[in-house]
Amino acid sequence: MIKTLKRTHLAASMAMCLGLASTGLQAAVSPEEAAKLGKDLTPVGAIKAGNADGTIPAWTGKLVTTQDADGFLIDPYAADKPLYTITAANMDQYADKLSDGVKAMLKRYPDTYKLPVYESRRPVSYPQKIYDAAKVNATTAKLKEGGNGLVDFAESVPFPMPQNGLEAAWNHLTRFKGGGFEAFTMQMVVQNTGDYMAVRLHDYQVFPHYLEEGFDAEQDNNVLFYFMRRALSPARLTGNVLLVHETIDQVEEARRAWAYNAGQRRVRRAPTVAYDGPGFAAEGTRTSDNVDMYNGSPDRYNWKLVGKKEMIVPYNAYRLASKEIKYDDLIQKGHINQDSARYELHRVWVVEATLKDDARHVYAKRTMYIDEDSWQAVLVDHYDGRGQLWRVAEGHHVFLDQPQTTGMTAEVLYDLQSGRYIAMGLVNEETKPTNFEFSPKRRTFTPAALRRAGK
Repeated sequence: MIKTLKRTHLAASMAMCLGLASTGLQAAVSPEEAAKLGKDLTPVGAIKAGNADGTIPAWTGKLVTTQDADGFLIDPYAADKPLYTITAANMDQYADKLSDGVKAMLKRYPDTYKLPVYESRRPVSYPQKIYDAAKVNATTAKLKEGGNGLVDFAESVPFPMPQNGLEAAWNHLTRFKGGGFEAFTMQMVVQNTGDYMAVRLHDYQVFPHYLEEGFDAEQDNNVLFYFMRRALSPARLTGNVLLVHETIDQVEEARRAWAYNAGQRRVRRAPTVAYDGPGFAAEGTRTSDNVDMYNGSPDRYNWKLVGKKEMIVPYNAYRLASKEIKYDDLIQKGHINQDSARYELHRVWVVEATLKDDARHVYAKRTMYIDEDSWQAVLVDHYDGRGQLWRVAEGHHVFLDQPQTTGMTAEVLYDLQSGRYIAMGLVNEETKPTNFEFSPKRRTFTPAALRRAGK
């Protein structure tokens, strides 16, 4: 049974919505169009067929095993060899399939940055409940006035057939992530000399429906998920904790965030944990909304759906999580070790977010490349106020068969101007896999729990 989020106060505001047709914010498609889901289109809206020359295969939906019995990632395509490698010397041959950010990286690091391109594989599949939800959403889900919230959507993928850029962005924000998870990861802040600071993190996140108590219409009405992050090392950060209640409409109700500082032994509200506020333990290398490639409220940008395009993107990057690769081998000057990366040709939605005239953000423009099979952003280019390309994000995409979701073995944000970068979500030397059988109690995500978590 699909648990539909009724958002009654959002529905009421929709009744008063002015001019949605003229602003392009109408969402639901006709039943005839929605009938393509599961036929010509995958159940979440990707094109089922491969491309004309066969370099992108057809989607089958067949489940591929990508984790061992303990939950660690395994590479189902370990025997694959690169078809070709893109370098600064030959990049012009592939220019129409490369993002501006990737081209800039090739030019900035011509001797070391490269793209080993492999056979394209499409292993992504989701549980049947997500397919059922997407089909319902196609004809019922709508954007709230201004696009800052959702009306009557069922769990995930509100717009499997997006009509504008904002709908595509919401698909990324609400994509299925397994319901709840607990993970131990490493975050590396890398200087332009190649020296790096390693921060070990303990994260846990859950969507309201997956709490032990289940969804509560009063408490969870405007909540997308609950999240807590603990710093485990280095010593100067140990015990610092961040708690977030991710609200859906952050204009109506700002993101609820609290921080516990172990040195001060105090819990404080953290209003800067949003938009371009500084990232947790990131030494100024990212903003709060850089995590997960892009997160938070979309209200400061105008969103444009450029269209769908075949692009060479990081994909099936299982080797990046290999236990055979140590952090010292992976983290290099300028960028991660590209010998361990994998790129493939895939169809992606291209979405441009341009800062509104009356809004403030350090990024004046973002160009997002969102994978059609998973709705996960795999590349994002960030431009500063002068219109200069500033930061390049790569999300090294993987599919996890338990519990049929997607993730990233590395999320890397490169600063083209300073030469610094941050690599997040690394697990190569971790002894515990990500736990997706995670159904915590609601009290785990209360401000009162912060102090206990910091001990």
